[in-house]
Amino acid sequence: MVLSDSEESRVIEMAWEDRTPFEAIDDQFGLDEKALISFMRNKLKSGSFKLWRSRVTGRKTKHLKLRSPDIDRAYCSTQYKHR
Repeated sequence: MVLSDSEESRVIEMAWEDRTPFEAIDDQFGLDEKALISFMRNKLKSGSFKLWRSRVTGRKTKHLKLRSPDIDRAYCSTQYKHR
């Protein structure tokens, strides 16, 4: 799958977001978790990739199956507020 620069940027942004599950990225861009890891490995600097992997590994909010059913949004309530 070929993504535009803006789509690649959005995938990276969503991957870094704590409350955006891998399944949402798969639904929107067709990248399952394995493909996303490969994508991030190719797009990020080595240190940034390692930091991202350590951040998302085991994070319950990144996997719908591990996530609390009480969480029904993909972002923090204070995110995207105009300053």
